Amino acid sequence: MSHSLGIAIESLVACLLMITIAYCMLLNKRLKRLKADEHSLKATIAELITATEIAERAIGGLKHTVRDVNENLGTKLTAATEMSEQLRKQLGECDSVVRRLSKITSAARPSTAPAAPEPPSLPAPAPVPSAKAVAAAAQAFSERRRSNGLAA
Repeated sequence: MSHSLGIAIESLVACLLMITIAYCMLLNKRLKRLKADEHSLKATIAELITATEIAERAIGGLKHTVRDVNENLGTKLTAATEMSEQLRKQLGECDSVVRRLSKITSAARPSTAPAAPEPPSLPAPAPVPSAKAVAAAAQAFSERRRSNGLAA
């Protein structure tokens, strides 16, 4: 009986050894797969690091561009404000020139005496100047301005 007990124990140990060998083979396969995954993970991490560096450089370039655009926009905004003010002043001067031209044209009109006096309650309508009279008055005005050195 002691002989059969030894064989049973030896058989049990052999079975356990077979199970251990099979389990070690399974673990070896899993470790190989894990190593392969580790290499692909390292490659992915390297790509991510490269992409991050590229993105950081692009962000730096964008910040520089935004700074340049901000400076240019401020400069152009200031210039536009100055130009607007200058145009406003010139428009005021143009209004005064037009008023003076209208006075000159009304002074250059030939005067005609009315046939009958009009009632005092109704004002007389302003006579419409002819185009030739307006052109002649404008020409005379511009020549006078040029002779004084005030031509634009």
